[in-house]
Amino acid sequence: MAEAPWLTIIGLGEDGPDGLCAASRSALSAAEVVMGPPRHLALIDPGAAELVPWPVPFAAGIDLLMGFRGRRVVVLASGDPFWFGAGAVLARSLPRGDWHALPGRSSFSLAAARMGWPLERTGCFGLHAAPLSRLRPALASGQRLVVLLRDGAAVAGLAGYLAEAGFGASRLTVMEALGGPRECLTPCRADALPERAFAHPVCVALEVTGDGVALPLTPGRPDGWFETDGQITRAPVRALTLAALAPRPGETLWDIGGGSGAVGIEWLLSDPSLAATAIEPRADRAARIARNAARLGVERLRVIEGKAPEALDGLAPPAAVFVGGGLTPDLLDRLATLPAGTRLVANAVTLETEALLAATQARLGGSLLRIELSTVSPIGPKRGWKAGWPITQWSHRL
Repeated sequence: MAEAPWLTIIGLGEDGPDGLCAASRSALSAAEVVMGPPRHLALIDPGAAELVPWPVPFAAGIDLLMGFRGRRVVVLASGDPFWFGAGAVLARSLPRGDWHALPGRSSFSLAAARMGWPLERTGCFGLHAAPLSRLRPALASGQRLVVLLRDGAAVAGLAGYLAEAGFGASRLTVMEALGGPRECLTPCRADALPERAFAHPVCVALEVTGDGVALPLTPGRPDGWFETDGQITRAPVRALTLAALAPRPGETLWDIGGGSGAVGIEWLLSDPSLAATAIEPRADRAARIARNAARLGVERLRVIEGKAPEALDGLAPPAAVFVGGGLTPDLLDRLATLPAGTRLVANAVTLETEALLAATQARLGGSLLRIELSTVSPIGPKRGWKAGWPITQWSHRL
């Protein structure tokens, strides 16, 4: 028979032991060692257990915890430890048989219950250590969000961010010490925040309202969303490029010749499980890619300043590759060695790169698409169609 786990991860709320289930109370009373943040430790009666404050930074506590292996240990975490909590970090650090978890009520569940909102249709964001820009894709009038914040001071930062984005009229309910005897709910507008301090722990229920511009859901978002020096895959071509790349959950993209990063960023906006690596030889453009990603709230983007194919050395194979610049025979030869099933998409504008793609398609297969777009421009007092540079797109599955 397998030994019982030596570690129990317990989700604790602001109501302390009163809010725990019988199994959690039993594990806590039997513990020889209880680790957790000082705020959590202050909520419990330790009995005979040794109380060990979890150090800062969080990673420093892992080795300390391992030193208690073989004893009955409880780690206290907030609410549901596996929803923007410490549970996943601990689970990655320990064999599965070493631990079990007893989650409590999450702050998201408590906030939705206070507001009367259906949780399955409410955006949930844990921004303890993440930038407020992670909210940007979700900012559209009528949306309901619950946002966990680092501390009370972060409430003013959230309100200022919403006002700057054009959503200052959004209705906020600031929730302090949710679920405990110190619980306090403060309704207000983002652009009329009360001039008082808010106490940690704090979260905000947010109903988005205002004249701010919402980020569209579909690829081919307007070019104005991206900072650029002119090196950008334009919106209509970007939509066709993303359709050819065909992102699927959990996949990684190589965006080679990133420019403004628009293709890689739109790839990431398709689903939060996606990842991307942008390769860009110019330092100024590499920095611009990072700024665009941060402003539009995407994560899991790695920016490498370097030139392909050399900059590809050591990278884990991707599911898909886009070449928007720096197309050479050496690069195409390198991409042809990627694992079977990798999707390749390359766009060419010049006659030389178009000829290179035509030769590659004849050698490796795939399909070629000619993209010719025109826009209306003035011709004296009248108007006419002005053609853009035609683009040749090669797409292929290895």
